[in-house]
Amino acid sequence: MTKRTAAVAAALSVALLAGCSSAAEGPDELATPSSATPGGSEETAIAPSSTAPVTDPVEQDLDLALSTPVEDSVYPHVGDPRVDALLYDLDLTWDPEAERLTGRAVITFRAARQAPRFQLDLGPGLTVGRVALDGEPIGFARRGKDLVLKAPLEVDRRHELSLDYVGTPEPAPAPTTRSDFSTTGFTVTDTGEVWTMQEPFGAYTWYPVNDQPSDKALYEITVHAPAPWTGIANGHLTELTREDDTTTTSWQLTEPASSYLVTLAIGDYAHSSNTTEDGLRVDYWNPRGMVMRLDQLQTAAATVDWIETKLGPYPFDSLGLVVTDSMSAMETQTMVTLGNNEYVLSPQVIAHELVHQWYGDQVSPADWRDVWLNEGMTMLMQWIYQDEHEIQSLRESLQSARAADQGLRDEYGPPGDYDPRQFGGSNIYTTPGLMWNELRVELGDEEFFRIARSWLTDNDNTSVTREEIFAHWERETGRELSAFFDSWITGSTTPRSGVPR
Repeated sequence: MTKRTAAVAAALSVALLAGCSSAAEGPDELATPSSATPGGSEETAIAPSSTAPVTDPVEQDLDLALSTPVEDSVYPHVGDPRVDALLYDLDLTWDPEAERLTGRAVITFRAARQAPRFQLDLGPGLTVGRVALDGEPIGFARRGKDLVLKAPLEVDRRHELSLDYVGTPEPAPAPTTRSDFSTTGFTVTDTGEVWTMQEPFGAYTWYPVNDQPSDKALYEITVHAPAPWTGIANGHLTELTREDDTTTTSWQLTEPASSYLVTLAIGDYAHSSNTTEDGLRVDYWNPRGMVMRLDQLQTAAATVDWIETKLGPYPFDSLGLVVTDSMSAMETQTMVTLGNNEYVLSPQVIAHELVHQWYGDQVSPADWRDVWLNEGMTMLMQWIYQDEHEIQSLRESLQSARAADQGLRDEYGPPGDYDPRQFGGSNIYTTPGLMWNELRVELGDEEFFRIARSWLTDNDNTSVTREEIFAHWERETGRELSAFFDSWITGSTTPRSGVPR
């Protein structure tokens, strides 16, 4: 890596998993401020009447989660295309002193293929107890992270799998050389708090899952944690109670998500909120006592307003951000996970992760070869955001990206054919970002963003391939763009500027 490439890569890589604010409400008193760790002698109290947003759960529409799972071409050792998960119902109890997770999972799934057996991914550090399929006990075998279930499947039949498990989750090695993360999944801090990020895989470190991007599912997650700690997950908060020394939170995600877009954070959190111009409440969960950078965090509501002017209405019915001990950030669906450092909590990185709620979450890749589908449009949107908010001019961003492009292709490969050991390199961000900008300049903003919005509407809640998005842009523009797309996404050299007419 050249010095120039290294500098650009370092500046941009944190935005993988990557202002102006409306008035924010103050932090809720979920617990009395305390530096005591759970189990300590200092008095704490949960306030169920807190303004933390508790809503009634709804009946899940399982048909929303119907998927066509495929074996991933980049990481085929994860996931099982025989399983189409529809709903994960997880009940989790965390003991930070013993670093012990006790879980019960009830998984509703459709058999995507006829098969004599099937499997899920589950971390080898977790011991499995009773397993039942449709109420009847079944046998199973463990082969590393593979949990093989010994029961036949009949295509398209729906089943309910239940299992109990317990143990100390261990993070999974990440297939990357990035400096801001080396493992994925369940991560425990020195004080016993928990955070998770799991792109491209690693959800299996804390629950049994079909851990591949093509299989979207609904989620219901209940977390029991020692007070004053709170468990945070995706979607709507449907329960917040205190009984004895335990806080229980329940969360419901009512639109399907790929497993890498699920989050779990357990710690001593304060809550605040503000709203977008359309009245969407944005909830902020930050470590109690965090004062610096809180204003930056709360730019999210106004940033949603800005994104909507280009990509259309926010695609989900809830939005939150949770700050963790990570070094990076992740666009976890409806509950963005952010590391507690100055760069990650900057308005431009928050904007990056919020754009992903459209590009990456509303519409997700069906295969990890197409992670650039998430990052390219999001990178362009970040550059435009920086330009319009006087952080860095679009011209500077584009010049830096183009200057680095060939070095990124040489080191990591083209964005659509990258080295599997180099997941999340800057090539999947800046290279497709440059490509989309070429189209934007050629078509003009009005036409470009019209097509970008129509792609989202036409593919809402699905996982897609590059062939599908290429066909969409060709159909909408009436142009032959296959050579243009191929040169940018799979070419070994930086293409010349310009779009074929």
